[in-house]
Amino acid sequence: MSNRLTALAVSVSSLALAFAAPAMAQSADAPSNAANIDDIVVTAQRRSENIREVPFAVTAMNQETLTTIAAGGADILSLSGRVPSLQIESSNGRYAPRFYIRGLGNVDFDFTASQPVSVVLDDVVLESVYLKGFPMFDVQQLEVLRGPQGTLFGRNTPAGVVKIDTVKPSDDLTGYGSLTYGNLGSTRAEAGVTLPLSDTLSMRLSGLWNHRDDWVNNAYDAPFAKKDGKDLGNFDDIAGRVHVAWTPTERLSALLTLQARDYDGTGTMNRANAFTKGSNKLNDNFDRKTVWYDGGRNNFQRQKTTSETLQVNYDFGPATLTGVIGAYQGSSAGDGDIDGGVASAPAGSPYKTPFNVESGTLSSDLQQNTYELRLASNGDNRLGWQVGAFYWQERINLVSGTFNGVGGLIPTKVTDITQKSDSWSVFGQANYRVTDALKVTAGVRYTEDNRDYLGRITIGTPVNGQGAISVGDEQVSWDVSALYEVNDALNLFARVAKGYRGPSIQGRNLPVLTTADSETVMSYEAGFKSRLWDGRARLNGTAYIYEVDDMQFTAIGGADNSNRLINAEKGEGYGLEFDGDVYLGAGFSLSAGAAWNHTEIKDKNLLVAICTGGCTVTDPIVNVAGQNRAKIDGNPFPQAPEYTANLTLNYVRALGNDTELFASTDWVMQKDFNLFLYNAVEFKVDTSFEGGLRAGWRDLNRGLEAAVYVRNITDEANVIGAIDFNNLTAFVNEPRTYGVQVSKRF
Repeated sequence: MSNRLTALAVSVSSLALAFAAPAMAQSADAPSNAANIDDIVVTAQRRSENIREVPFAVTAMNQETLTTIAAGGADILSLSGRVPSLQIESSNGRYAPRFYIRGLGNVDFDFTASQPVSVVLDDVVLESVYLKGFPMFDVQQLEVLRGPQGTLFGRNTPAGVVKIDTVKPSDDLTGYGSLTYGNLGSTRAEAGVTLPLSDTLSMRLSGLWNHRDDWVNNAYDAPFAKKDGKDLGNFDDIAGRVHVAWTPTERLSALLTLQARDYDGTGTMNRANAFTKGSNKLNDNFDRKTVWYDGGRNNFQRQKTTSETLQVNYDFGPATLTGVIGAYQGSSAGDGDIDGGVASAPAGSPYKTPFNVESGTLSSDLQQNTYELRLASNGDNRLGWQVGAFYWQERINLVSGTFNGVGGLIPTKVTDITQKSDSWSVFGQANYRVTDALKVTAGVRYTEDNRDYLGRITIGTPVNGQGAISVGDEQVSWDVSALYEVNDALNLFARVAKGYRGPSIQGRNLPVLTTADSETVMSYEAGFKSRLWDGRARLNGTAYIYEVDDMQFTAIGGADNSNRLINAEKGEGYGLEFDGDVYLGAGFSLSAGAAWNHTEIKDKNLLVAICTGGCTVTDPIVNVAGQNRAKIDGNPFPQAPEYTANLTLNYVRALGNDTELFASTDWVMQKDFNLFLYNAVEFKVDTSFEGGLRAGWRDLNRGLEAAVYVRNITDEANVIGAIDFNNLTAFVNEPRTYGVQVSKRF
C-alpha cells in the first residue's frame, strides 16, 4: 500500500508543480483586464472558508450549474459523474437514490439499507435512502466532500458527504421565479421569495412543481393499462419550504425550517431481454417508448414527507454555541413488474420471461429525529476548535407485498418489518497554525450504534415466519491533516482519516434474514489546490488510497428477488482526481473534472449467487449444495466506474445595456464498471456518456432570462442497472428532453 500511495503522491506533486509554475512566475503576458475565477466559499468543516483552505478534496456546485442540470425535470440522479468520483443510481425511481464516492457505496434497493455516503441538508443528516431523493430547489450551493468524514459528520460517512445548503432569509426583499416547459409534457415551476417582516424577523418561502406526462406505452395492454395509449413515465413532484429567521439581538439568532413533499409517479421501468447472451449492448428488443408488463399496475409510486428543523446560535464572543433539532416523517407505497416482461408470452417472444415477479411496498412509515449541540471558536486565531454531541434515532415500519404477477390485487405474500435505530456520539476538532504557511488539523469522534429489527410474514408460507435480531457497535473515528501554503497561488495538503459504517440488518424477504458487521476505512490522501495564470484558472488534484476492513456488500438476486448482506474480509481503492476552471478569453470559460478509481475486493473465500437468466459469468464457479456460486476475490466494487470525466464550456457575449447572450454545453462520462459483485459479460458497462446544451438571453439589470435547453442531447440509452435472477433485464437513463425556460430574479 505504501508504494502505491508514494507513486500517487509523486504524480500529483509533479502535476502541481507543472501547472503552478506559471502562477509562481506571475506571467506579465496576461492581459490586465482578463476575467478572474471567483473564490469559492464552502462550509465543509462546519465553518465558512475558502475552498483552498480545506485540507481534503471538495467540489462545489453553484445555483447556475444546478439550474442547467435540472432543466427537463431531472432529479438528483442527474448529478452523477458531474463531480470527480461521484456516482448516483437507483432502481427505486426518483425517491430512493444511492450514492457512491471513490467506488464506496451500497447497491441495496431497500428502504432500510445503510449507505456509506451521507446526505446533509441544511445541517441535518438524511440517513435513510427514503429521504435522500428530496427534490433540489432554491439551493444556494451543493458540496461533495470526498473521503471519510467521520469526525464532524459522524456515522456512515466513510466514503464522504453530499452537503446541500438552501437559500436562507436575508434583510432584503429578494426572490425569483422560473418556468420550464418541454417535450413529454414536462413542466417545472419553481419560485422563492425573501420577505423582511421587521428589523429582527424575515421569512423565505420557496416551492417546486415538477411534472411529466406518461410517455411509455404498455404494449401488453394488461387490464390496468390503456388500450394503445401511454401508461408509464409520468410524475408529479410538489415540494415546499419555509425558512423563518429571527435575530432578536446581535448575539442570538434562530432559524425555523418547515418542508413538505408530495410525489406521485412511475417507478423504475425494467425491460426484459434487453441484452443478448454474450453482449452488454442493448439489443433490438429494447424500445425506449415501449414496455410489456402483465403486472405491477404500471409501476406506480407515491411518497409523502414532512420535516421540521430548528437551529439556534448564540455568540458568546470567543465562541458560538449552536443547537440543531430536526424531525422528518414520511410514508410511501408502490408496485413494480420486476421481471420486466410477460411469462405467458409465446415462446420466442422478445418480452417472454421464465416466470413472473411482481413486488412492492404496500405501506411504509418513517420517523427520524436528530439532535446536535456544538460549541465552536470564533475568529481566525492561531488556534481554532469545535466540540459537540449528537443523537440520532430512526423508526421505519415497512410492509412489503409480493403479487401473482398478472395483475392480481391480493398479495400472495406480505412481510411486515419494523426497524428501530439510534446512535449517539461526542466529537471534537482543532486546527493550529504552526507558521503563517502551515496549518494542522486533527479531530476525533466516539460513536455508539444500536439497531433492533422485528419482522414477520403475515400472509404466505410460513404464516408464522418471523425474525427478531439486534446489532450494535461502538467506534472511534478520527482524522489528521496538514495544509501548507507554498505561496498565494498554491496550497498543498495531506490527510489521514478513519471512518466507519455501522452494522446493518436486511430482512425484507423473510424468512431470509442477514446481518453485516461494522466496516472500518483507513484513508490516505494528498493533493494540491491552486490558482493559475493571474487568477484566470483554478486547478485541484488529489491522490488517495484506502483500505476497508469487514467491507459490507449486498448480494442482490441470483436465484431470487432478495438482498443478502455479507462482509468481505477487505476492500481496497486508490486513484487520482482533478477538477478546475479556466477563463479562456473572448467570453469563453471552461470547467472540467476527471478521476481514475481502482477498486478491488480482497477475500479469497467469498462466494455469491450468480444470475439464472443465461448470462456469461467469467469468475471461477464453485458448486455449493447444488447451487453455483462465483468467487469474487479481485473483482471491482459494484457501481464503481474506473474512469469518470465531466466538462462544461460556457460562452457569454455582452450586448450592451447590461444584456448578454449566453450558451453552455456540458458532458459527463463514466467508463468500466460492474453492475453486480460478480463479473459477467452482460452486466459490465463499458462507456456511458451524456451531454446537454442551454442557450439564451439575459438582462442583468432587470433580472430577466430566457433560454432553450436540450438534455441528453444525443438521446443516449445508458444502462444504469439490471435484474439478474430472471432474465437479461435492464433499466436505463432518462430520454432526451428539450424545451424553453424563462425566469425572473429581483
